[in-house]
Amino acid sequence: MSGLKLFGIFLLVYSAAVVLLTVKKPDSIWKMKKIQLFIKYLGESGTVIFFYAWAIMAAAIGLWLLVK
Repeated sequence: MSGLKLFGIFLLVYSAAVVLLTVKKPDSIWKMKKIQLFIKYLGESGTVIFFYAWAIMAAAIGLWLLVK
């Protein structure tokens, strides 16, 4: 298995983790300064949408690397 395929698998796992953390919103992560900065500028729903879009992009690139 090539390195790009492994990176594709990593991106798929990463996108699943981002979706899981966005749905659960654990306090230990949601209270981090970086996330709070996102919430300050994007709002709560904007931050959630941003994370979903980030996860979709990572999953799309991961699938593309697996199929390539």
